[in-house]
Amino acid sequence: MTAAAAFDGTTSGPHTETASAAPSIPKVSSAHAPVGIFDSGLGGLSVLRAVRAQLPGESIVYVADSLYAPYGERDDDFIADRTLAIGQWLVEQGAKVLVVACNTATAQSIALVRERLPIPLIGVEPGVKPAALQSKTRVAGVLATQVTLRSARFQDLLQRYAADCRFLCQPGHGLVQAVERCDVGSAELRALLQNYLQPMLDAGADTLVLGCTHYPFLDAAIRDIVGDRLTLIDTSVAIARQLERVLDQQGLRTASGTGPALAPRFFSTSDGTHLQQLAETLLDLAAPVERVHIPSRRTAAPDPQAV
Repeated sequence: MTAAAAFDGTTSGPHTETASAAPSIPKVSSAHAPVGIFDSGLGGLSVLRAVRAQLPGESIVYVADSLYAPYGERDDDFIADRTLAIGQWLVEQGAKVLVVACNTATAQSIALVRERLPIPLIGVEPGVKPAALQSKTRVAGVLATQVTLRSARFQDLLQRYAADCRFLCQPGHGLVQAVERCDVGSAELRALLQNYLQPMLDAGADTLVLGCTHYPFLDAAIRDIVGDRLTLIDTSVAIARQLERVLDQQGLRTASGTGPALAPRFFSTSDGTHLQQLAETLLDLAAPVERVHIPSRRTAAPDPQAV
């Protein structure tokens, strides 16, 4: 896989639940503070995996807004509202930098969140540029959510980098939901992927942009369908490298020699069952998931089950 460019703004214990938005994460405004990673659900675990490989000394707090996933079917105001609320929550917990590990949230809200939060932000965008650079047939496919594909940011990417390359943009309806329920290889999923990918192959595409952080978990299923005919573009490694650069620039990187980082702390606005399952199955991380209520303007009423 080839990593795409990310941009900066300056993935077993018992479940525990919390009735408030203030679990006990030490608030330390220093290099020892945690990195906050946020996604609408489980897709950001692909970014977490890359961050842990690139920066093993960093502590991580991961928030999955699974109660309201998938964002790809939400309106723009809702996405911005939730992204800002969760970013503010992570700041309150002491996060030193925020990684918005969601293409949809980045596309619709990164500018607003950057203005409102006092910490550096790193977002993710579909790998249009590296796909255009690598494609030999000058035809590339893009799998992404409908919200990402219609966003001004994505359209700008096409304007900047795709002048001589034809991009076949396919909304990945149903793919996020499949990953959210830990389905990465069922017959139904493979049939859905076949339906999305075959037209790209028929059109001569030789490159596929995975335009959602959920999609790297479908790598094996995609490979079974396309073999070596498509080069997959995954942004997670590039995001981890950009995070490393930002931490170094801001003097926020955990000093070497301080020992291994603590295990990531996982929070979910849903019950966390699938988050825990996917983290254990795909990342070999057996960690509890704490349920948290993070209110926002569009979701002011607490989930009655989060008690």
